[in-house]
Amino acid sequence: MSELPHIDLNSDLGESYGQWTLGDDNAILALVSSANVACGFHAGSPDVILATVQAAAARGVAIGAHVAYPDLVGFGRRNMDLSHDELLADVIYQIGALQGLAKAAGTRVSYVKPHGALYNTIAHNEAQGLAVIAAIRAIDPALPLMGLAGSRILSLAAEQGLNTVAEAFADRAYHSDGTLVSRRQAGAVLHDPHQVAQRMLQMIREGGVISVEGAFTPITADSICVHGDSPAAIEMARQTRELLTAHGITIAPFTEGQ
Repeated sequence: MSELPHIDLNSDLGESYGQWTLGDDNAILALVSSANVACGFHAGSPDVILATVQAAAARGVAIGAHVAYPDLVGFGRRNMDLSHDELLADVIYQIGALQGLAKAAGTRVSYVKPHGALYNTIAHNEAQGLAVIAAIRAIDPALPLMGLAGSRILSLAAEQGLNTVAEAFADRAYHSDGTLVSRRQAGAVLHDPHQVAQRMLQMIREGGVISVEGAFTPITADSICVHGDSPAAIEMARQTRELLTAHGITIAPFTEGQ
């Protein structure tokens, strides 16, 4: 596979809450091109969210609404059986809140990326996926939806008229069918920055990565995520950026030109 001229590098940010600090947002913002900013439902207090969008705007980093189930205690990683109307309202509420804070910071929300359990559920659950899609269409149909590369939600969103962004995960293990290994399983999260960077270079140059089953798994992505709450997040983002750049791949927001 020929090298792509550019790829987006994103991270989940704004997840601190009051006196509780998670990750080093300022350090990550120096390395990524897009920031998935928490909207208060799984993490992020209003003051933290505002500070995050201000810092992202100052660095020219694109901002996405990191919408989630209403699950502060579980960090948005527990499945929830919400009705269509509940989930629709929840997603509209979160995007709208972030839009207000972004406007106050002199910037804007450029895309939507579901978080945690919601992200994984809508990859295969059409009912919840349609609720998220309907919410985006209701508040701003120009907002792209970011989702797991190769998942049904991306084709479903495209059928409903949304632009989509296919995402790969630098620090997560994959099954041979292209799904992510559950965080409940050993080896689901990768911690070696060198390994992470090499896998992402392989994905871009060869069109896929090696799964936990040992098979080459095709993955075509527009954006790469490095989780900001990983202990080695800064080093993973730095090594990934440096390695890709060294091979002629430009790190740039997928939103450029929109």
